[in-house]
Amino acid sequence: MVINKEVNIGLLILRIGVGGLMLLHGIYKLFNGIGAIEQQIIDMGMPAFFAYGVYIGEVLAPILIIIGLAARPAALVLATNCIVAMLMVHSADIFSLNAQGGWSVELLGLYLFGSITLIFTGAGRYAVSHKYWWD
Repeated sequence: MVINKEVNIGLLILRIGVGGLMLLHGIYKLFNGIGAIEQQIIDMGMPAFFAYGVYIGEVLAPILIIIGLAARPAALVLATNCIVAMLMVHSADIFSLNAQGGWSVELLGLYLFGSITLIFTGAGRYAVSHKYWWD
């Protein structure tokens, strides 16, 4: 299937936006730790090591999305990360609006729907790899 140049540029911009902005959250956690997340995991009765999954969802997956390598599975990981964050941290806000009338979890929603888009479209032509179904 041939996709025009503009669509490929759009996918590149989407990858940089979704991956780059989520990566900033991961970098913050790399430098400041994940103690709060680890405690939430423990409080939910799960093993503490599950908290380290945040590094996969907020560091590794965004890097793969940005460079366009295994973009579809990386986007699936990122989408899963967003859903878990919504359910663990923002479950009370999922069905509410903020003071300005926006969805209370709209930032996570943008990451979620952007990553779901990449699951369906793939990385596009301007990527490290674009030859396989997972790219």
